[in-house]
Amino acid sequence: MASHDPTWSDSTRCVHAGSEPAPAHGAVVTPVYQTSTFLLDDETYDAIVAGRGREGLIYSRYANPSQRVVQAKIAALEGAEDALVFSSGMAAISSAVAALTDAGDHVLASRDLYGGTQTLFRDHLPRWGRSASFVDLRDPAAVTAAIRPETKLLYAETLSNPTLRVADLPALGALAKRCGLRFVVDSTFATPLGCHPLDHGADLVVHSASKYLNGHSDLIAGAVAGSKEVVDLVWPHLKLLGGCLDPHACFLLERGIKTLAVRMRAHAEGARAVAEALEAHPQVQQVLYPGLPSHPDHALAQRLLRNPGGMVSFVVQGGDQAALRLCRALQVSKEATSLGGVETLVSLPFNTSHVAMSAEDRAAAGIVPGMVRLSVGIEDPADLIADLVAALG
Repeated sequence: MASHDPTWSDSTRCVHAGSEPAPAHGAVVTPVYQTSTFLLDDETYDAIVAGRGREGLIYSRYANPSQRVVQAKIAALEGAEDALVFSSGMAAISSAVAALTDAGDHVLASRDLYGGTQTLFRDHLPRWGRSASFVDLRDPAAVTAAIRPETKLLYAETLSNPTLRVADLPALGALAKRCGLRFVVDSTFATPLGCHPLDHGADLVVHSASKYLNGHSDLIAGAVAGSKEVVDLVWPHLKLLGGCLDPHACFLLERGIKTLAVRMRAHAEGARAVAEALEAHPQVQQVLYPGLPSHPDHALAQRLLRNPGGMVSFVVQGGDQAALRLCRALQVSKEATSLGGVETLVSLPFNTSHVAMSAEDRAAAGIVPGMVRLSVGIEDPADLIADLVAALG
């Protein structure tokens, strides 16, 4: 990993951490190392024989300079020793879970998770000889009761998708340590500028880097960060399952991260203004934004989050069909899946991210009819509010 000054601020780390002038020509911007393979020498062979294949440059499925630069930047932002980048967020999540569990192990996860993660845990872990169950992680008694002798992993999201509940990471980290569990946190919504899960007892933090880290809705990527010891456990799964990130995508991801700090300030400012406007609108039944005093976890969010983020969920009167009409009436905001880009995106969990869940399971996770997930971009908040008010009318 390239070095960085620990006294740097978030903005400076976003720009400079991990980046080094190219040795051949001194290019300020990291070149794209668009190569599948590298010349071998005695040092490389020694590393292979010793099981240290990740340390050398052998093959881009194993490691590549473009990957190393962006990995170092993500590690610096998360306060981690090490990081890996993947071809998608789900590749990062599945590799992390596979690395930290064995056949016969049990995963205890938050009830309100991203739908893809839910599907992985519910439908695919059993095929790997593992099991998973879901519980309200805000209920300590329920969590304690759900821990089994074979439970090995606790899994949470810093900000849940799409209900935006805030996980009490310090309490969960302490519980995991007390019970001898590995603790993995998906911090995609919060970003490294909002929270450092590793500071609260997490063994690994995972990201869908397609979202805020990249910020421009033009690539698919994932990341994990943690201690070198734990990240080294994940690397063989990246290598063998093939979830490596292409060098050009690494270039785009590093370029996106350079503006993360300024983007997150704009996202949070716009989300706060939009959330306040929606909360005052008669056609809106509920608004969920951690920066609002009305949010059920507002006090925890103030203690835990340095930035409340750019995600707003709200419930419109009239149920899912009314929410669908709202999406179709918007002009500035775009009806599309994903989030975290410079443009404002709107989607409905019932027919996108959580479509694989039954209506009963969605209700149990707090996803009620009429819920809209809004990823507030960096446009002028006044334009976004005017667009929403017109569509609601």
